[in-house]
Amino acid sequence: MAATGSEKQGTKAFYVTTPIYYVNDAPHLGHAYTTVAGDVLTRWHRQRGEKVWYLTGTDEHGQKIMRTAEANDVTPQAWCDKLVEEAWKPLWEHLNIANDDFIRTTQKRHTDRVQEFVQDLYDKDEIYKGGYEGPYCVGCEEFKLPGDLVEAEDGTKLCPVHKRPVEILKEENYFFKLSAYGPKLLEFYEANPGFIQPESARNEVVNFVKQGLDDLSISRSTFDWGIPVPWDEKHVIYVWIDALLNYATAVGYNENPAKFEETFPADVHLIGKDILRFHAVIWPAMLMAQGLPVPGRVAANGWLMVGGEKMSKSNLTGIKPQDLTSHFGVDAYRWYFLRAIAFGQDGSFSWEDFTARYTSELANDYGNLASRVAAMVGKYFGGALPASAADGDAEKAVQDGLAAAVATADRKIGEELDFQAGILAIFDFVKQVNGYITEQEPWKVAKDESEEGRARLATILYTAAESLRAVAVLLNPVMPETSQALWDSLGAEASLGALAAQPVQSSATWGQLPAGATVTKGAVLFPRLEEPKKD
Repeated sequence: MAATGSEKQGTKAFYVTTPIYYVNDAPHLGHAYTTVAGDVLTRWHRQRGEKVWYLTGTDEHGQKIMRTAEANDVTPQAWCDKLVEEAWKPLWEHLNIANDDFIRTTQKRHTDRVQEFVQDLYDKDEIYKGGYEGPYCVGCEEFKLPGDLVEAEDGTKLCPVHKRPVEILKEENYFFKLSAYGPKLLEFYEANPGFIQPESARNEVVNFVKQGLDDLSISRSTFDWGIPVPWDEKHVIYVWIDALLNYATAVGYNENPAKFEETFPADVHLIGKDILRFHAVIWPAMLMAQGLPVPGRVAANGWLMVGGEKMSKSNLTGIKPQDLTSHFGVDAYRWYFLRAIAFGQDGSFSWEDFTARYTSELANDYGNLASRVAAMVGKYFGGALPASAADGDAEKAVQDGLAAAVATADRKIGEELDFQAGILAIFDFVKQVNGYITEQEPWKVAKDESEEGRARLATILYTAAESLRAVAVLLNPVMPETSQALWDSLGAEASLGALAAQPVQSSATWGQLPAGATVTKGAVLFPRLEEPKKD
């Protein structure tokens, strides 16, 4: 079990990052999937009483951004400003993302520090001048190895991610001595087997490094939309070197030593599997070269698929999150992708599957339970939560089920990043409470107006309400709006304090909801879905 808030005081923050996202277009479901996962993880750790720092942001340099801006007849900076302020930031606010910072790679706090970092490597003789010729994917902003490419029917070499022809580049560049770090990286992977997750991603990286690493081109000289190389302004810093350094510049590298000390390195980098090598090979090698600590974990999520293809704008399969939140609601959206897809594996989005799970698990199992309990407390006890008279075996089974659910959810979400298993553990408990009510039949017990009958009815309804209190705490990181609504309807705000301050582990401690709390039947947590309009 994690340390309590008082034990954690003054120690390093639990630092989580998402990739910084390209602003060549508006965000789609894939971007939101990773960002929601990070939000749930950091909210969970906040409710453990830990210091947390959650970083996201945008990647605004490189050839792809420059070409997109040119196609829209604006400057690259104007394009970036427009997309960030009109698309990216509003979406994170819409999805209730509680990030602590939003880094933009065009900000001076970033660009100055990137130049300093690269200059230091150059002064240490970790960078040299050379030439490069080879395939380059502008979509990935990545030099490709010939073995990585796929071949079209006409023999054209394609990027395996974007399925578009690569460009053959020949230019004078500066190179980082990445090849020297292969043995050090393999030694590090061996000593830290949990550094790369899932296991399949770890195996991929280890095998890649074992084959031998080439030195890495860290500059471009054929365009100027980037951070100038400080000792040679005919070059700009390769966009991926620029981008990776956001994890350091955003938390005070070379600017705020106290902030940097209490935050860096990241405990968890959440990334898409297509950028795994940058984060698990290049990034730790750069840090080793600079004498800085390496991150705790690189967790690669799978791809969201549509029609067998990775969801992306370039594949014309990008779906706006608002297309779903307008129908299902924001909380259901946050819940669905982590519930339906095992983090680290590919998963296909299906409107039909979302609808079925929403109806079965959210509306019927969870929402209906909350409504029934509030209605019965109102009907039989005038809305005042009765005290439990005497717990029997049935109540003890519910209490044991809650303790097990809390332990599983805390381990799976908080430690293993297995969001699906953690959420399932909570909803298995919801099903258990529904089963308890079905078996105890409080509507029949209510017909017994004797002292014993009233006492039994009170015990049943207190058990159900106290179970819901715990569920509200456990689901708050996943579904904050509906959890708050449930918390308020149970009368917990006045008696127990703010929901976000409730420690997730202590939700297993039975009997926190006081007798006499005012229980009200508020709006339905998960309304019945309307049929989508047909074109």
